[in-house]
Amino acid sequence: MAEQKRDYYEVLGVDKNADDAAIKKAYRVLAKKYHPDMNPGDKEAEKKFKEASEAYAVLSDPEKRKQYDQFGHAAFDGGAGGAGGFDFSGMDMGDIFGSFGDIFGDFFGGGRRSSSSNGPMKGANVRASVRITFEEAAFGCEKEIDLVLKDECKTCHGTGAKPGTSPETCSKCQGKGKVVYTQQSLFGMVQNVQTCPECNGSGKIVRDKCPDCRGTGYIASKKKIKVSIPAGIDNGQSVRIREKGEPGVNGGPRGDLLVEVVVSRHPILQRQGMDVYSTAPISFAQAALGGEVRITTIDGDVVYEVKPGTQTDTRIRLKGKGIPSLRNKAVRGDQYVTLVVQVPTGLNEAAKEALRQFDAETGNSLKTQNGAAGTKKKKGFMGKIKESFDDL
Repeated sequence: MAEQKRDYYEVLGVDKNADDAAIKKAYRVLAKKYHPDMNPGDKEAEKKFKEASEAYAVLSDPEKRKQYDQFGHAAFDGGAGGAGGFDFSGMDMGDIFGSFGDIFGDFFGGGRRSSSSNGPMKGANVRASVRITFEEAAFGCEKEIDLVLKDECKTCHGTGAKPGTSPETCSKCQGKGKVVYTQQSLFGMVQNVQTCPECNGSGKIVRDKCPDCRGTGYIASKKKIKVSIPAGIDNGQSVRIREKGEPGVNGGPRGDLLVEVVVSRHPILQRQGMDVYSTAPISFAQAALGGEVRITTIDGDVVYEVKPGTQTDTRIRLKGKGIPSLRNKAVRGDQYVTLVVQVPTGLNEAAKEALRQFDAETGNSLKTQNGAAGTKKKKGFMGKIKESFDDL
């Protein structure tokens, strides 16, 4: 059985409402304490370092943190919505080490690894949103969205250079795409690696720009993208579509398209997790004598048999009428319906008399209340005189 992962907030020792600065500060402390360079040969320290780095990789990224807060670790094992997951099972800690250079640069002098920056790099992710109905969120749907995406320029084939010319190697970084600055710190000499300001990390300079793409290497165009919304998705969650984002650099893969789902409110139904909540009005006669009532569900209207003597605010459960699970759409929540007895208004005289007869047969509450409210008043002075004359 796989070892159960600890909560990422617990790993870093921060509160779930911690801001980015607090998360970064907590990671600095743990990374410095358990870094392999500080603990050579210590497998336990290496394990804790990897655990902290994984937690930071998620909580420092707004999109990943949002998914984690909604799904927990299931967001990263492919179980939450399928395409929306992140997988850490084959994570290369060297990549994480390199991506957190701003943190390690503060306390590791000259020991940082560097990688070639002008190699293939994945393109940037693109974010979009789509509005769907309550029912579409419950059962899933297909949507089509319009996006402006960049593709490789067919004239220069992505080089950005005018046909017949070629990009030149950047003289400032010697084609590496990054420049190294060395400075003295509390921990000794520290090397800070930054993106080359001349070539913006490409390692090449375009002197004669392509007239079609103006040296960018890409042409933007409007496209229609189909999005498969999984059953059970909730408001604010996102669907990831692989390699539908920005083009990669130097032959790298495209980024991903992240589509946030906005679910419209339902006039009757409300959702909490996989369960649905609603209210249903019933008449006084239905509450007293029992009878059938029609209840709205995401599957359509269903008929429920109200029991005689049902009190207002009675909650009933419709099993399996809730939202399907993101992991298994065959598994569904329940619907909880609150029955509210409606007090009749605008009664005619016949209806009022019928109610008086009903009350007389079931406790005579109207007469009791009227008697309590209409207790015999004490006679005044003139009343007593009038009573004396009546007795003569």
